[in-house]
Amino acid sequence: MKQQYVFTTLSFLILFVLHCSTTLAQGPAAAPAAPTTPVAAAPAPSGPTNVTKILEKAGQFTLFIRLLKSTQVANQLLGQLNNSNNGMTIFAPTDNAFASLKSGTLNSLTDEQKVELVQFHIVPTYLSSTQFQTISNPLRTQAGDSGDGKFPLNITTSGNSVNMTSGLTNTSVSGTIYTDGQLAVYQIDQVLQPMQIFAPRPPAPAPAPAKSKKKKAAVVADSPDETPADNSKAATVQNVALFGVAAVVAALYL
Repeated sequence: MKQQYVFTTLSFLILFVLHCSTTLAQGPAAAPAAPTTPVAAAPAPSGPTNVTKILEKAGQFTLFIRLLKSTQVANQLLGQLNNSNNGMTIFAPTDNAFASLKSGTLNSLTDEQKVELVQFHIVPTYLSSTQFQTISNPLRTQAGDSGDGKFPLNITTSGNSVNMTSGLTNTSVSGTIYTDGQLAVYQIDQVLQPMQIFAPRPPAPAPAPAKSKKKKAAVVADSPDETPADNSKAATVQNVALFGVAAVVAALYL
């Protein structure tokens, strides 16, 4: 009897455990964790357009970069390109182009002339390669007046060749360094020499001095007077007359 009781109790426990296990197994499954979507990093804002960095990356423009910095034109370009919608075109001479200048040319220029020389290579509008074919000459640069004898720059095309002249320098575009729709930088193999700096017009001749009336009057006053000669002739005639009168008087007394 006792063994039957123990058996019944164990059976009951086993059935209870099985029932609990089945209930737990049929419970709602835990929802799977939602997949994590990686958040794309925001693109870093592009830096301001920097002409000197563009030229440094291209290489062979060391002397032109030095002039841009020493004349402060580089800072002007940085402000103009990033604070306005006005485009810009730069004709950048290579180091070999500067080497072909006569020795001491740059050192002979004043600070103002160096600024004008750099600005003569900059056009204050964006020019694509196709726009060279319809350009109006003379082209005005940042150096100022494009009139004859000052800062004229004329550009012509022949097929794909873009030629330019300053009146003293003849060269052509030998490559495109950079273009983005607002800034265009082209390579040239000669330094553009403006006539205003390297062939200035001679100064106008000074007006001839007016003749001095006082000097003429002085000359007339100092000229010899012919009156003494006439006086001597009169004295001779007078002496002859007196001598004749004396001879007549003496004859009467005799």
